[in-house]
This record gives sequence, structure tokens and C-alpha cells, in this order.
Amino acid sequence: MENAHIRATKRATNVSLDESLLSEAKTLRINVSQAAEAGVARAVAEKRAELWVAENRKAFECWNAYVEKNGLPLGKYRNF
Repeated sequence: MENAHIRATKRATNVSLDESLLSEAKTLRINVSQAAEAGVARAVAEKRAELWVAENRKAFECWNAYVEKNGLPLGKYRNF
């Protein structure tokens, strides 16, 4: 799913960028469209991960409380 955005239909959009950053990107021959798309894809992935953690926070808290009270399941078999 990570590369799904590459196969997707492209749609033109307007983006405002810092003028000096854009100039340097062009000097370095960076494809600004590809770099912007990669940045947005990364931001989407980070936000989805953040939302997943928030949605599952209660489960993490319950699991941590269980482990604190009962220890790790099969913990006696751990070698580390």
C-alpha cells in the first residue's frame, strides 16, 4: 500500500513554497512534484499512525495494567 500513490491517477494542484527553498531545489535538480508527493505521503503515514495509537490507547493501557498485575504471559520461558 505504501507505493499505491505512485500508481494512482495524478491531479494538478497549487502549492506555495518558500522561494529560496524552491530555488535551491531547482539548482539541485530536485523534482519538486515528486519531492512534494513523497512528503505528503510521509505526512499521511505519520498521521495515520498517530490516529491508530490514539484509537488503541485504551487497549495499550489495559494490556500494560494486565502485565503489571500478572506479568508477561509465558514470561517464565523467556531467556532474556
